[in-house]
Amino acid sequence: MIDEKGQQLGILNKNEAVKIAQEYELDLVLIAPNANPPVAKIIDFKKFLYQEEKKNKEAKKGIKKSVTKDINLNLFIAQADLERLINKASQFLKDGNQVRINLVLRGREIIKSQMGFDLINRILSSLGEINIAKSPRLEGRVIRVVVAKKK
Repeated sequence: MIDEKGQQLGILNKNEAVKIAQEYELDLVLIAPNANPPVAKIIDFKKFLYQEEKKNKEAKKGIKKSVTKDINLNLFIAQADLERLINKASQFLKDGNQVRINLVLRGREIIKSQMGFDLINRILSSLGEINIAKSPRLEGRVIRVVVAKKK
């Protein structure tokens, strides 16, 4: 058993430990139940939970959540529009976001899906050094690929 200051009180049975915790007007918390003998500590449990929550919030502060941005295009896109979308995608990647490129095949364009894959590969090659999180594949009538910036 450990008291609130971190000093060991020795091996006590459960009733004695609870009695000592009540004298301090604090809580008895089982820290390591699988240890032999189990380790318990006298602490203010609400204060302990508050400090743990504070620690978790502090740890999350440095982490930037990665957002997935969408770029939608079709099979017969003009060259200027394609370059604009490529520039937009590279800007998203510079900002640390993932980019999901969706190429929608409408009507009879579904039989020209190979042209769609060629267009997607051309876009991927023009984006430079990237990691392909999800390789290009046909999902229904949409060819979809997810890319992220190389670290």
